[in-house]
Amino acid sequence: MRAHRLRGPRREREDLDFFQHEAYLSARVPRVLCPEHGVRQVRVPWARQGSGFTLLFEALVMALCKEMPVRAVASLIAEHDTRVWRVVHHYVEAARAAQDLSGVRRVGLDETSFRRGQDYVSVFADLDRPRAIFATPGRDQSVVKRFAEDLEAHGGTAEQITEVCQDMSEAFLAGSLGHLPAAEITFDRYHVRAQLSKALDEVRRAERKEHAETLKGSRYLWLRRPESLSEAQRGRLAALMALPLRTARAYRWALRFDQLYELAPEEAEPYLRRFCRGAVRSRLGPIVRFAHMVEDNWPGILRWFHSKVSNGLLEGLNSLVQAAKRRARGYRSTRNYIAMIYLVAGKLDLGVTHAK
Repeated sequence: MRAHRLRGPRREREDLDFFQHEAYLSARVPRVLCPEHGVRQVRVPWARQGSGFTLLFEALVMALCKEMPVRAVASLIAEHDTRVWRVVHHYVEAARAAQDLSGVRRVGLDETSFRRGQDYVSVFADLDRPRAIFATPGRDQSVVKRFAEDLEAHGGTAEQITEVCQDMSEAFLAGSLGHLPAAEITFDRYHVRAQLSKALDEVRRAERKEHAETLKGSRYLWLRRPESLSEAQRGRLAALMALPLRTARAYRWALRFDQLYELAPEEAEPYLRRFCRGAVRSRLGPIVRFAHMVEDNWPGILRWFHSKVSNGLLEGLNSLVQAAKRRARGYRSTRNYIAMIYLVAGKLDLGVTHAK
């Protein structure tokens, strides 16, 4: 359809600085009068409509935001941080919209805190390609439903997920069972071991009331494997183990449990049964409760010997996420935090050199 050109106003876009001097690209941008759509401004190849920055400048902003706090980036380019966040959200959301998740088969699920208190974000990671593929507020079973819906919006289906690695949260378990019907569930071995570490430390704290001087400063020793300790630390640990301490008995149970993950699949189940029977008779309350927890989560714990998946990958991604959180000075919303998760851990194709 024929359109008529109109004289347009002059537009300025902030460009890359020239040494210490601010640079602007100024041009008269023509408008056209379309009988169907009315007056429209011509799109220019060097800027995104409504941005106020050139594409090169936005590419610089996105590169800086991957490495620096957004407030620091805003200070560096002498702009308010809300303008920087608009750029970040545009490219992250556009890249997410174009993302193809049809090939995802195995996922890890974990939570990360946004602020102190009860603000949490749940993150799903592709275990076959180390990347965060979905992040959403909360840590209840509805986060799995939202993941399944997002998967379908990006070319996948909930039925294509064959494996989920997660912690033993009842909410996560209910969500996975309800919304990922074809998935086998593996309880992450590090989360399982973390529960045992909590039980061990509970024994130590209770006993420290009776043996304060003996156990003073020993917390670190009990929570680490002997081979990760220094020679001096191993010497002190050996001396403590020779004493009739309940903490020493709990530590021996922890070492026995660690041996589980070194066994062949056919050896694991009988070994774990023997462990639980003995732990229940240990008369160490926290260790007894841990054994009952293992029995309650039996299939997911033993599933590891077939899937061999863990959230170690997600923990690695989480280190990037935590680094992003440390750069979160100035995050005023969960939306900003989630955008930064995608930016630093999502391996998105941001396409910042093309106008959109």
